[in-house]
Amino acid sequence: MAEYRDAPRLGWIGAGRMGSVLARRLLAAGHDVSVYNRTRSRADALADGGARVVAAPSDLAPADIVFVSVSSSQDVIDVLLGPAGLLSGTAAPAVVVDCSTISRDASAHIRRELASRGTQFLAAPIMGNPRVAQAGRVTFAVSGPRAAFSAVAPVLDQLGAGATYIGDGDGARIVKICHNIFLGIAAQSMAEVTVLAEKSGISRAAFLDCLNSSVMGSAFTRYKSPAMVNLDFSATFTGELLLKDLDLGLAEARREQVPLPVTALVRQIVQSLIGHGYGHEDFAALLELQAQSAGLELVSEDAEVPDGLGPDEPGFEDPGQGGQAAR
Repeated sequence: MAEYRDAPRLGWIGAGRMGSVLARRLLAAGHDVSVYNRTRSRADALADGGARVVAAPSDLAPADIVFVSVSSSQDVIDVLLGPAGLLSGTAAPAVVVDCSTISRDASAHIRRELASRGTQFLAAPIMGNPRVAQAGRVTFAVSGPRAAFSAVAPVLDQLGAGATYIGDGDGARIVKICHNIFLGIAAQSMAEVTVLAEKSGISRAAFLDCLNSSVMGSAFTRYKSPAMVNLDFSATFTGELLLKDLDLGLAEARREQVPLPVTALVRQIVQSLIGHGYGHEDFAALLELQAQSAGLELVSEDAEVPDGLGPDEPGFEDPGQGGQAAR
C-alpha cells in the first residue's frame, strides 16, 4: 500500500467525548470527513466544522480510511461487522484504524474478518483524555501491517503528539491495556498521598503544586490536579471505563501467568468507587472515596490550578500542527 498522493477521504465512527475532539482536529486540518454516531445529535454537532453526517456505518464504506472510537469490544464488532456495519455492503475502505480499547481476542477476530474483504486493520488505541486531545498531546500505539501504518501516519500526525509502531498483529492492545493499568494505579496512589497530606494539615493545592514541581510530577499528575483540588469530577474517563480496562488487563495477566497484585487491589477499589455511585464520574473521584475511608470531609479549594495543557503554559506546543509520528 502506497502513501496517499492526495488527501484521503476519511470516515469517522464514534463522536463521543474523545471521538468528537479528534474528528474536529481532522476537520480543522482541512480533511474531508464523514461521521457516524449511534446518537445522531452528537455527530450533527460536528457538521458546523464541515463534517458530512451519515445514517449508518455502511455509508462510510467508500472512504479510504475509516477511524473507529467507541467504548467496548462488542461496540467495535457491531459498527464494523453488524447488519448495518461498515462491511455490510459491497464496498469496503482500504484501511480501518481502531482507536478504541478492546481485547486482543476481539481485535484478532475483527482483523481476520476485515482481511477477508481486502481491508487492512490497524489497532491504534489512544493514550490521553479529551482535554489532552484538544491540546494535541494524545499518543498512539499502533500495530498491524507496516504499509498501512505508513499510509495512515500523516493523518495520525495531525491528531496528536506521535504514534509508536509496535509491529504486526494486535500488540498495540496490550500496550494500551498496560498503560491504563498504570493509569488506575497512579490515580489511586495520587489520591492516597493527597488525602494523607490534607489530613496532616496541608492544602491539596499546595501539596499537588509541590508534587508537580518535583521529579515525581508528570503530565498525568498535572492534568488531574485541578479536578482533585476543586473536586470537579466531570468525566473525561469514567470509573466504569477504568474498571473495564483493569478487567482486560487482569484477563491478559491470567493468560500470560503474570501476577498483578497491585492491579487486583486497585480493581477492587474502583469497583467500590462504582458501588458508591461514582461510576459515571471521572476516575479522579478516587480521591473522594479515599477521603471517606480516612474520615475526611473534602471541600473544594476553589483555586486556580494549571493543568499543564494550556497554550499559554511554559513549554506548550501543539505537536499535531505539522508534528511527526514515530516511525
